[in-house]
Amino acid sequence: MPATQKPMRYGHTEGHTEVCFDDSGSYIVTCGSDGDVRMWEDLDDDDPKSVNVGEKAFSCALKNGKLVTAVSNNTVQVYTFPEGVPDGILTRFTTNANHVVFNGDGSKIAAGSSDFLVKVVDVMDNSQQQTFRGHDAPVLSLSFDPKDIFLASASCDGTVRVWNISDQTCAVSWPVLQKSNDVVHAKSICRLAWQPQAGKLLAVPVEKSVKLYRRETWSNPFDLSDSSISQTLNIVTWSPCGQYLAAGAINGLIVVWNVETKDCMERVKHEKGYAVCGLAWHPTCSRICYTDVEGNLGILENVCDLSGKVSSSKVSSRVEKDYNDLFDGDDTNSAGDFLNDNAVEIPSFSKGIINEDDDNDDVMLAADHVLGDDENSVDVTMLKTDLHREEGDSDQASSMHNLPLIKPQRPFYDGPMPTPRQKPFQSSSTPLHLSHRFMVWNSVGIIRCYNDDQDSAIDVEFHDTSIHHATHLSNAFNYTMGTLSHEAILLACESADELASKLHCLHFSSWDSSKEWIVDMPQNEDIEAICLGLGWAAAATTALLLRLFTIGGVQKEVFCLPGPVVSMAGHGEQLCIVYHRGTGFDGDQCLGVQLLELGRKKKQVLHGDPLPLTRKSYLTWLGFSAEGTPCYVDSEGCVRMLNRGLGNTWTPICNIREHCKGKSDHYWVVGIHENPQQLRCIPCKGSRFPPTLPRPAVAILSFKLPYCQTSTEKGQMEEQFWHSVLFHNYLDYLAKNGYDYEESIKNQAVKEQQELLMKMLALSCKLEREFRCVELADLMTQNAVHLAIKYASRSRKLILAQKLSELAAEKAAELAETQTEEEKEEDFREKLNSGYSHTTTEWSQPRVRSQVEEDAEDREDTVSEEKPKPQNYGQNLFQSANSPETPALKSGAVFSSSQGRVNPFKVLVNSKEPAVSANSTRSANILDNMNKSSRKSTSFNRVANNEKSPVIKPLIPKPRSKQATAASYFQKRTSQADKTEEVKENSKSSSSETPTVCLQNSENQRPKTGFQLWLEENRSNILSDNPDISDEADIIKEGMIRFRVLSAEERKAWTNKAKGETASNGAEAKKRKRETCETENQEEAVKDNLDLSKKQKALNLSTNQKLSAFAFKQE
Repeated sequence: MPATQKPMRYGHTEGHTEVCFDDSGSYIVTCGSDGDVRMWEDLDDDDPKSVNVGEKAFSCALKNGKLVTAVSNNTVQVYTFPEGVPDGILTRFTTNANHVVFNGDGSKIAAGSSDFLVKVVDVMDNSQQQTFRGHDAPVLSLSFDPKDIFLASASCDGTVRVWNISDQTCAVSWPVLQKSNDVVHAKSICRLAWQPQAGKLLAVPVEKSVKLYRRETWSNPFDLSDSSISQTLNIVTWSPCGQYLAAGAINGLIVVWNVETKDCMERVKHEKGYAVCGLAWHPTCSRICYTDVEGNLGILENVCDLSGKVSSSKVSSRVEKDYNDLFDGDDTNSAGDFLNDNAVEIPSFSKGIINEDDDNDDVMLAADHVLGDDENSVDVTMLKTDLHREEGDSDQASSMHNLPLIKPQRPFYDGPMPTPRQKPFQSSSTPLHLSHRFMVWNSVGIIRCYNDDQDSAIDVEFHDTSIHHATHLSNAFNYTMGTLSHEAILLACESADELASKLHCLHFSSWDSSKEWIVDMPQNEDIEAICLGLGWAAAATTALLLRLFTIGGVQKEVFCLPGPVVSMAGHGEQLCIVYHRGTGFDGDQCLGVQLLELGRKKKQVLHGDPLPLTRKSYLTWLGFSAEGTPCYVDSEGCVRMLNRGLGNTWTPICNIREHCKGKSDHYWVVGIHENPQQLRCIPCKGSRFPPTLPRPAVAILSFKLPYCQTSTEKGQMEEQFWHSVLFHNYLDYLAKNGYDYEESIKNQAVKEQQELLMKMLALSCKLEREFRCVELADLMTQNAVHLAIKYASRSRKLILAQKLSELAAEKAAELAETQTEEEKEEDFREKLNSGYSHTTTEWSQPRVRSQVEEDAEDREDTVSEEKPKPQNYGQNLFQSANSPETPALKSGAVFSSSQGRVNPFKVLVNSKEPAVSANSTRSANILDNMNKSSRKSTSFNRVANNEKSPVIKPLIPKPRSKQATAASYFQKRTSQADKTEEVKENSKSSSSETPTVCLQNSENQRPKTGFQLWLEENRSNILSDNPDISDEADIIKEGMIRFRVLSAEERKAWTNKAKGETASNGAEAKKRKRETCETENQEEAVKDNLDLSKKQKALNLSTNQKLSAFAFKQE
C-alpha cells in the first residue's frame, strides 16, 4: 500500500528546522529558528515539551539521553533528555555551527561551522577535541562512519571530503557541489549520510540524483534518480536496516529507493511545496518524519511497508489467473477514502517500472488498471504476495528462480487528485480537541469552554454588560458549538451513545420567566452548524436539512441543503449558508453559498452560487459586517465582501498575510465593521488560533482593495474611490429595506467620492488624457460635471469642454426624467391616500388646467421644430420638467422673473432666426454657451435637490413644489373663468413672441473675443487651405493653432479691436432696445384705450404673474 501522508502541523517559526528521533522512537525532537527544542510524543501532541536553547537553533542530535544543539551564540551545548536540563558547553566556534551529529555509540559528536572548521568532541570529556582543517568555505553537513574510522563532510566550497578520524587527514575529496559563499546562499544543504551497520556506501545528494560512493575504494558504482525529481535534492537519510534510502528536495518532493534493486518505492509531495530540510527515519517502524523551511512538521506512515509491497516477489502465472477471478464482482471499496479528514492518502506513483524484458501480461495488467474503474486492482500484487508467504520460505526459494519477475503495480493515474472535504466549523471558534477553547468570539461577547478532568463548564462574557451579565453554565451534555447574539445564547451538541443531538437556547432577553428551551434532533441526525439572527435561530444537520426556529422555540420552516454544510452566519433577517457543492481537486475546495432574507417577505438573494476561494485554500471565517454585509475569510488570509452594487459579486477587501510579520504568524478574525472601516482580529504568533489564557488582545487592521499600481498617484486615488463606493453600499441597502441611517454619512461619502473624481480628472487633464476625463466625468454628479467643465475651459481644453457639456446635458435630461417619474408616482399615492372625497369642481379643475397646458405645449413644440437642434437643451429641459400634475408657469411670468435673474427654463433661440446664424453663433461662442448651460443646470439641480431628499420609508408622499402651489392657488375656480383665461392665453400667443426676440437678441450679442474677430476674417483662408474640414469644431481647432502662432503684439491688437467694437455694439444695442420698448408701450396704450374691460383683465393677469414669479424666485 502507498505511504500515508498525515496533514502537517506547525512546529516552529519560519526558517531552517531539523528533526530526529530518540533511541526508542517514542519521541520526535525538533529544533528551529525560534531557538526552541520541542519534544513531541506524536504528531497530534498539542502540548509538546519545549526547551529554549538560544536565540536560534541550527541543528540538534540525540543519543543515549544526551541532546546536543548548535545555537546562534557560536556554541554547541548539551542537555539531558527528556528533562531538558543544561549539561554544559561542548565546544565553541568563531561563527555559527551549522550541523552536529553523533557517532554510532553516542560517545562523540562532530560539528561543522561557518568558520570552515570541523571538530570532533568527546561527549563525556570535552577537552578531548580534534580539529579538521581543509575546507575553504562554510561547512554544510557531516556524517560519521558507523565504524568510527571515517568522517564525511560537505562544504560551500563545492567539495565533499572524507576524513580519517585518527590522523585528521583527508582521504578523498570530490568537487561535485555548486559553490557558494555562505550557507544561506547554498542551493542545497547537502545532508549526506553513511549506510548503517557496515557503512559500505556513502550517499551524497548532488543536483537531481543521489551519488553513492563505495567504502575505501571511493568509487561511484551507481546513482539513484527518478523522473519525478525536478529540483535539487537537499537531504538524504537511510532506513535502520540500510536497505532503503530516502531523499528530500527543495520543492517538497520526498523519494524513497530500494538501494539493492534501485527501484523507486515512494514518491510523496509536500502539501504546500516547501523545501524539505529535515528528514529522520524511525528506529523501528516504517515511518519518516520530515520538516520544511517554514517550520512545519509532517509524518509519512507505512513507508516501504513490506506487507503492502515486495519489490522482488516472483509469482506464477497460475496464481495470477486464480486471483484475477476475485475482482469480477462489484467494487467494495469506497471512493470516499480519498476524502478522509484524518489522513490524506497520497499515492506514490511509480513511473517507468516496467522493463523491456517484462511479459506482455504485465503491460496488459497495467492497461487494465488505467482503463478500468476498479480501484481495488492495485491490491492484486499484495494478495499474490500474501499467498506466497503462506507457502513458506523454503518452498518459495526453491520455486521462484524459474518464474518470471513481476514488479508491483502501482496506480498509473497522474491527473488531479480529489481534495478532502473541509469539516463543518463555527466561525471564530478554536479546535474541538483543545481542553480550553473559544466556542465563539464575536461583536456581542465571548463563549469559552473548559473541558478537563476536574470540570466541564461554559463561561459567557458580554462586551457590553448592559446587555446581560456574565454567565457560568455547566456542560453536562458536552456542547461543542455555540453562538451569541443580543437576544440569546445558542448551544448545540452531537449525539452520543443513546443521547440525541440537542439544540439548547437561553433566551435571556425574554420578558417572561421561562428563558430556556431544548430541542432534540431525530435519530441519526446530528447538528453540524448553528447561528442566530433577529428573532430566529437556525441549525444545519447531517441529514442535509436546515431547521429554523423562533427565538422562543417555535419550529418554523425546514428545507433541504444542496450539500453538506461548512458554516453558517446570521445577521438581522439575513441567513448565509456555505456548503459543499461538489468535490474539489488539487487542494481546492468546491463550496457554494446561499443568502436568504427571513423577514416578512422571504426571498433568496444568492441561489447556491460558487464561493470564490484562493487556490488551495479553505474557508476559515464566515459572517456579516456590523452593518449587515456578508463577508468571509480563507486560509490564505484573503478577506472578501459582498458587493451589492455589482450584482452581488464578491470583492477582495484585505489580505491579512500582508500584515503578518512572519510566515507562521496569522490573524484570527472576530469581526468586520464598515463604519468605521475596521477588521477586528487577534494576532497569533506561530499559530492559527489564540489561547484562552492569557486573554488575547484585539488588533485592528485596515482595508485595501487589490488595485494595480497603488504606488502611483492615479492608482491610489482609484483605490480610494472604489474603496469608498464599496464600503458605503450598505447605506443603499438600508434605505431600500426601510431601515434608518444617518444622512450625514452618505453626504460625506458622496462629497469624498466627487473630490477624488475631480482630482483624477485634473491629473488626466494634465497628462493629455481627455477621453479618460470624459469617462471620469460620467461617474460624477451633475454639479461636479459643471466644475469639470469650468476646469476644462480654464485649461483651454476646448474639445474636452464641449464633450463635457454634452455629457452634462444628458445627465440633466436623465435627472429631469427621473424627477418627473417620481413626482407622478407620489402624486398618484396622494390621490390614493386622499380617497374619493373630491367634489366635481375639484376633479374637473386639473382637466381644464391641463388643456391650457396642452395649448401652451403645442406652441412650444412649433417653436422647437423651427429651431436648430444644437439649441434644444433649454427647451427640452423645460418640457421634461413640467408634468401634467404640476401646472406650467405662464410665459409672462417666466419673462418677468427673468428680468431679475437668469431663468433656467427660458427659450433661448428665436423661431424666426435662420438656422445658419444660430449655428455660427454656437460655434463662435463655445465657452459662452458652456457657461450658460452650466448656470442653467446648476439652478435646475438646486431646485431638484431641494425637492428630492433621500426617502427611507418609501410610502411617505413628497410635498408639492412651490411653483405648483402658487400657480394653483391663483387659478380661477369656475369653469367660466378658465374659459376666459384660455381665450386670453390664445390671444397673447402671437404677441408673446416679440419679447422673446428682444431677449434672445440681447443674449446672443455678447462681447466677442479677439480670437473670434480674427476667425471671422480668416475663416475663408482656413477653408481654402483645408477643404476636407467641414465640422465647426475642426475649424476652431485649426484657427486656434494659427492664432497661437501670431506674435504677442498681433494678438493684443485683435483683443483691443474686439474691446472697442464691443463697446460700440453695446451702445447701439441699448439704443435699439429702448426704441423697441417705447414702440411696444405706445401700442399697448392704444389697446388699453379701446377696451377698458380687457385692460382690467390684463392687470389681474399681471398680478398673478408677478406673484408666481416671486414664488419661483424664493425657491
